[in-house]
Amino acid sequence: MTGRREHRGRWAATAVLMILAAGARAEDAADALIGSPASVTVEPGDAVLRGRRATARLIATATYADGSVRDLTRALEWSSASPEVAEVSKTGLVTPKADGQAVVTARRGSVEASTTVRVEGMAGPAPVSFRHDVIQALNQAGCNSGACHGTPTGKGGLKLSLRGYLPDEDFVVLSRESGGRRISTFDADASVILRKPLGEAPHEGGIRLKHGTKAFEYIHDWIAEGAHDDPGVAAPVKLEVVPGSRILNAPAKEQQVVVLLTMADGTKKDVTSICYYDSSSPDIAEVDSTGYVTFKGRGEVAVIAHYLSMVAIVRLTHLIDVPGFQVVDVPQGNLVDRAVFAKLNHMRIAPSADCTDAEFIRRAYLDVLGALPKPEEVDAFLKGDPADRRGKLIDALLERPEFYDFWALKFADVLRSNGRLIEPKGAYVFHRWIRASLEAGMPMDRFVRELLASDGSTFSNPATNYYRISREPEAAVETTAQLFLGVRIQCAKCHNHPFERWTQDDYYNFAAFFAQIGRKPGVLPGEEVVFNAGGGEVKQPRTGRVMPPKGLGGPVLDDASLDRRARLAAWLTSKENPFFSKSLVNRVWYHLMGRGIVEPVDDFRDSNPASNDELLDGLAAEFANDGYNLKSLIRKVLQSRTYQLSATTNPLNADDAVYFSHATTKLLPAEVLLDAICDVTGSPNAFAGLPPAARATQIPDGKMDDPFLKTFGRPARELACECERESDSNLSQALQLIGGATVNNKLRNDGGRVAGLAKSGKAPEAITEDLYLVAFSRPPSSAEMDAAVKHLKDAKDPRAAIEDLAWVLINSKEFLFRH
Repeated sequence: MTGRREHRGRWAATAVLMILAAGARAEDAADALIGSPASVTVEPGDAVLRGRRATARLIATATYADGSVRDLTRALEWSSASPEVAEVSKTGLVTPKADGQAVVTARRGSVEASTTVRVEGMAGPAPVSFRHDVIQALNQAGCNSGACHGTPTGKGGLKLSLRGYLPDEDFVVLSRESGGRRISTFDADASVILRKPLGEAPHEGGIRLKHGTKAFEYIHDWIAEGAHDDPGVAAPVKLEVVPGSRILNAPAKEQQVVVLLTMADGTKKDVTSICYYDSSSPDIAEVDSTGYVTFKGRGEVAVIAHYLSMVAIVRLTHLIDVPGFQVVDVPQGNLVDRAVFAKLNHMRIAPSADCTDAEFIRRAYLDVLGALPKPEEVDAFLKGDPADRRGKLIDALLERPEFYDFWALKFADVLRSNGRLIEPKGAYVFHRWIRASLEAGMPMDRFVRELLASDGSTFSNPATNYYRISREPEAAVETTAQLFLGVRIQCAKCHNHPFERWTQDDYYNFAAFFAQIGRKPGVLPGEEVVFNAGGGEVKQPRTGRVMPPKGLGGPVLDDASLDRRARLAAWLTSKENPFFSKSLVNRVWYHLMGRGIVEPVDDFRDSNPASNDELLDGLAAEFANDGYNLKSLIRKVLQSRTYQLSATTNPLNADDAVYFSHATTKLLPAEVLLDAICDVTGSPNAFAGLPPAARATQIPDGKMDDPFLKTFGRPARELACECERESDSNLSQALQLIGGATVNNKLRNDGGRVAGLAKSGKAPEAITEDLYLVAFSRPPSSAEMDAAVKHLKDAKDPRAAIEDLAWVLINSKEFLFRH
């Protein structure tokens, strides 16, 4: 027994020592974080707590000699000079006790800062508001989310409006439905709507509430107070986050945020403890239920605070010391480079080296023309004057007919040129109109105006096919917003957007522009005529109110003397509309760089910020000032050093996927890949209904079914979204390349390149160089040449050996990917 007691004693002593050591490490970490600040302040200053339910969360911010700031909220020790008036927790949360004033101090050693908090109204009633407090408690708990009772069909017999956007109905459901058995005003603790989310009764959604939280307090006390509605309660007018946007330099990597609600009478209320939060990039930084943000590594995030239908956003950046990083000179000759390199310096990311000339010509041909350069074009380019050959190549590519083919393909994808939707002839003339508009140099604002305001036959005025595809006002709303404003507004069709500012009213205001479109059969089979019917309205389905036409975030544009669509087209493409230029610039940037400045490319929202605001704003402004000239925009990007960086990363940018420090490696689009295989094999395509040797990038109709193109992600053109084109590699693609009929038949074509080389009598070295130049736009390295020549010389069947070599090149990453 004595031995056991001694053993237990040693373990107890060890445990105590470990606890003491952990405490010492925490103390050391706090001291390291605090350092030697020049000043410390507590914010928000002069907080006022009104009533016994109020709380106020405080932040201690230190400013240092170099201008940097750190959040010391959890590194300092908090105290109240008048705890009988207000108490403060170790994390800076103030709770009221009695009317009066209290000085609250955050201190550690010689570092300290204070603020005065005022408490009032403690003697008066503090009823819980159903429409503010209870609805927001349900929001925070996730009970009325789209994955729970906020789904259109509800869960477990309980259906709530999504995020509480219909409080009238929610009140009836919670307090009256099911015979009122969901709540018990006689014994609030026995209420089903508390016991289930607390885990005290079976609940499919698991534990959603905890004792001691504001959410529990509000729901419990609302029931105990009699479960009343308060339809006349004043609506809040503003939600804001304190502090504002902030940069945290290591060792600082945490930030407390405070959320303040401004009421109609101008008073402010701290709602930090009842909001719910999101991080735009949880892999970079997480935010907990108290609004405390913790960074996992270097990067930027938007932290989103939600209160009822209101959203407030703050952008935070965490920077770390990067051994070996040196600030690079910011190129001044190009807006793109000024913005990108300034951002890279700010984020302490080193750019890659410039790409080689061979890499550049292949990349530029693929991005601008959707085609590989011919060997003789590569040779001429490499022999040109190094001082200006890249610029001259860019200018030449933008005048090639393949440019119009390839970019018409891109627009036809998202405009849904599809014979299943608009008849095969409609798809053909629509594609031809898109291509002709590009070839004529039509400014993009005019291009969009002609689409939106189009009237007449879908055959003779092909732009009208836009409305043959988007037949209902709702479909036209969602397509137009996503394509030309970069806004996904679909959620607002049935309810206010749960994460953004767009409301159901905004949705149907926008739909009113398309309410007066008439359609009738044309003279020819399959033809349809689109016209302004001169009448027709849209009603908000929830209120039944007729909605006037109004742009998203814009003015009401109702004029009986004009076609509503003409008014919409004029507003949408005007410089006063902040979305149009940015949306188109971002889409073009995405096609050239492999990733949007805003990503996804058609999902502009406050909670999905641009990776480089200066870049997006600057390009959008120049695009508008240049008359919305597509070629000018493409040329500007191609001429930048940013576009011409290598895809090979370095140790200081290998983890960068958003700031464009290196070129993006991406699988060739289906049509481009098929055409490239045709070029390497010398075996052209044969598409039904198209001229002999037509390229896949010239196919006008999304309805055309080709197994190879389908496998490699060619979109069916049924969605107005870039996301419909699949760009991820998969097993089916590997099987197509390794043993599929398309590749093998082209390699074995008696009239193809392989057969020609086998008959040519060329030396193995010349054959190898020919294949490398056509596939990779470069000659082989010494090692590659030696391996290929040995294979060709050792082969008993020369043609089969050449087939093997071509097959290997086609299946290589260097061929399959743009880099």
